[in-house]
Amino acid sequence: MLSEFDVDSSFIYNQSFDKFIIKHQKRLSRFYDNSLKRGSLIVSSIKRGLINNSLSDLLVYVSIIESGLSTDIKSYKKAVGVWQFMPATAKLYNLKITKCYDDRCDPYIATQTAIKHLKHLYRKFGKWYLAVLAYNCGEGRLAKAIKRAGSDELSILIDNKRRYLPKESREYIQKILLVAMIGESKDNYFEVTYPDIVKVEVASNCDLRDIAQLIGVESSLLLRLNAKYKQGITPDKGYSYKIVIPEAKMVEFYKKYQLPAKIIKKSFFTSYYVKLGDTLESISHKFDSSKEDIMLANGLEDEYLSVEQFLLIPTNKEP
Repeated sequence: MLSEFDVDSSFIYNQSFDKFIIKHQKRLSRFYDNSLKRGSLIVSSIKRGLINNSLSDLLVYVSIIESGLSTDIKSYKKAVGVWQFMPATAKLYNLKITKCYDDRCDPYIATQTAIKHLKHLYRKFGKWYLAVLAYNCGEGRLAKAIKRAGSDELSILIDNKRRYLPKESREYIQKILLVAMIGESKDNYFEVTYPDIVKVEVASNCDLRDIAQLIGVESSLLLRLNAKYKQGITPDKGYSYKIVIPEAKMVEFYKKYQLPAKIIKKSFFTSYYVKLGDTLESISHKFDSSKEDIMLANGLEDEYLSVEQFLLIPTNKEP
């Protein structure tokens, strides 16, 4: 387990880490159990995402320490979601945050973003325990700590007397290592397997409580899995949105739910020939239309346009 974080095996005999284990083992063991109860449906998805991107699935313990596998948790520093992204980091990776939804609460999107961020940190610092430390305290702060210490060795960076890093960061990496030890010993001993989640498509303005009743799950569960949608309702713009449901309910969902037929709700149509520099976005603004309606009216499968291409534009403006 230690090698997955690029930590030398001798670290386990470090006196400071030994004291940390004695002090926190019982509490963190309970924390781990509670996290798995809360996030049992998403842990497999997170691990699979890590593995599919050539990362160790043990990095799931970063998420566990960050959020206890809660999809909608918010810290006093305004970090949100299962990977606890700050607004600035969310903006850096183009995560959408609006009045209606927050991508940081989507377990799929947040995990893919965490993977990109962790890979970036690893490329910069070269060791996984350094990437994890930077995830907590920031790249700049870790770089300054390494410069002050004259070393990137873990035992030196988290030394409680020299205090190269904040106390939170010194304990952060130790929490992850200890919870990983606890989790791996429990999972390996009991050969634990976890259920999984899948994404399905529902209409705009869809109340997730109705979907919960349709497929026979607690509405509170479906709302937690889809905390991305702040009111438990998909936005009323666009045609459809993705939601997360338990994989075990996928067949039930497709038996009972069908997307409504796509309907263009504009009163008029006008013709238009594509000019150089045009995009569906710019054309839709020009005619008070929408990308979705233009694509539907012209049978477009993607947003690619060619110069002089003929388009029918649905609009509310009378030609």
